[in-house]
Amino acid sequence: MKAVTIDDFKVSEKVSLDGSLNSFDLGASQDQLKDQLRKTRRKLGKLQDTLYAHGKYSVLVCLQGMDTAGKDSLIREVFKDFNARGVVVHSFKTPTALEKRHGYLWRHYIALPERGKFGVFNRTHYENVLVTRVHPEYILGENLPDVHSVKDIDNEFWDKRFRQINDFEKTIAENGTIIFKFFLNISKDEQKHRLLRRLNKPEKNWKFSPGDLDERELWEEYRKYYQEAINRTSKPHAPWYVIPSDDKKTARVIVAEIMLQELRKYKDIKEPELEAELKAKISEFRERLKND
Repeated sequence: MKAVTIDDFKVSEKVSLDGSLNSFDLGASQDQLKDQLRKTRRKLGKLQDTLYAHGKYSVLVCLQGMDTAGKDSLIREVFKDFNARGVVVHSFKTPTALEKRHGYLWRHYIALPERGKFGVFNRTHYENVLVTRVHPEYILGENLPDVHSVKDIDNEFWDKRFRQINDFEKTIAENGTIIFKFFLNISKDEQKHRLLRRLNKPEKNWKFSPGDLDERELWEEYRKYYQEAINRTSKPHAPWYVIPSDDKKTARVIVAEIMLQELRKYKDIKEPELEAELKAKISEFRERLKND
């Protein structure tokens, strides 16, 4: 099986989604991919234990992708061997009435992981420069002071949003949050296959919504705005990774390997040592327990 090379997926210069891969051959069978993921996620789980003991960093994993890209199943499989208390998943839906009474980033700020933990955003703050660009009328529901109609939502408005998102990520990165942003890149044909699967399998019917087909008709528009968002917000402290996702098992291995390789670069993440005075008495403590 081929090793995962981070630079194959990391966005360090302007990227074209039309030229990005939807599939990637790691030279492994489906069983080998499953086995590799099992090994990698166990290592990630152990690393999270160390992260918690160290207590100075948190990890934010942002997942974006077109409908059916595989976000839910990726979360289930990649984080399966984590301590349940060590990872918190937030699936952001349509903003509630309360959330709309705050700035659009508020609900993301309060969901950030605490030090020592992983936080996973299933759909993220980027919905505010993706869905709302395709459907700018949604912005009106935010009741912003300078937006009275869709005509007020111009290029200057979106420039401001990108600046705010970049500032948000820079602030949390400077305060100890390690950020991963993954775009699960599937082809339009693969999305069609997955939507049909939802319709053809009774146990999958609940996942289907007629709105999925309406949004699919806007495929090119979504892709255009995804590309712009990725190019304008992939920074050294908060890079994007474009993950070929037509094959779910391959995508999961790539995501897990990228996280493991990047987190291992933080050489200061290690378990704290006992104070010298206590460490010198370990034998004494051990004997007390044996004789208890």
